Amino acid sequence: MLLRERVIENENRTLSEFACRSIDTKGRLHEEKPCDIRTDFMRDRDRIIHCNSFRRLKHKTQVFLIPKSDHYRTRLTHTLEVAQIARTIARAMCLNEDLTEAIALGHDLGHTPFGHDGERVLDSLVPDGFKHYNQSVRVVDIIEREGAGLNLTYEVRDGIKCHTNMTAETLEGVIVKYSDQIAYINHDIEDAIRGGVLKQEDLPEFPVRVLGETKSERITSLIKSIISSSTSEIRYDEETQKAHDELKAFMFEKVYLAPATNIEKHKACKIVEYLYKHYCSFPAEMPPLYQRLAKDWGTERAVCDFISGMSDDYAVDIYKELCIPKSWI
Repeated sequence: MLLRERVIENENRTLSEFACRSIDTKGRLHEEKPCDIRTDFMRDRDRIIHCNSFRRLKHKTQVFLIPKSDHYRTRLTHTLEVAQIARTIARAMCLNEDLTEAIALGHDLGHTPFGHDGERVLDSLVPDGFKHYNQSVRVVDIIEREGAGLNLTYEVRDGIKCHTNMTAETLEGVIVKYSDQIAYINHDIEDAIRGGVLKQEDLPEFPVRVLGETKSERITSLIKSIISSSTSEIRYDEETQKAHDELKAFMFEKVYLAPATNIEKHKACKIVEYLYKHYCSFPAEMPPLYQRLAKDWGTERAVCDFISGMSDDYAVDIYKELCIPKSWI
């Protein structure tokens, strides 16, 4: 028996009736011969980990813009924390860990430089809008592998697309949506305290009492609530949901929209805006891949593809090259 067949047999024996088994996938955009070793969801996870867009996440802003300290989260470390939280929940609920991990690792591949600020700028400029979750699907379908795409399964692509504002078709995808919020709210508290934006005693009393004082305690409480409250639907118990919502609202007011966090972000927004307008005027200056995408999808969409794939530092370097005079030698 092939190893893949053993894994499929084990899934049938051990997974919950609500799990998405790899044998039941709706398939890929382009049919492929199955791997002898890995299931389709395992293959998708590996393709995401090895793609260029995944590696670039290490130099993209999570909340704090181009931090000097190595201890602040980046988009990559956020992604890894989401994946670990999601796998913990999936394992406890006897859901498909491979599918869950693949969705989690791919959910932010389309994120812009400079975090959600870069996303908002592109969304305001491009005629048909820009959302990072749609861009993440576009990355895996069209942009990666020099335009060939990763050819992922339907379930992984659906989970990636639905991780922010929609509901995925699989419980594994819904778990990633919950895990994304669990991760960013709690690790952003830690980064905000490290950066002097918050103090521990600033945290609201009710969420701290219900969820815990430390990041670890809060994450554990949220995970336990999902595991104990969910069957065919992923949810928190009522008290935990209320505590989570209050903590999330607190973070938006005191951190995400706070002047101390956003003091330099208008400069980042100007960079993204300038690059967008420049490359819309001079698309031939983009790399060959994006010039080809411009012919197929239009210049404005291809420019979004190019800019959203940039790391923070690369966007700054390109801006300097275009705008700052070089010294005379």
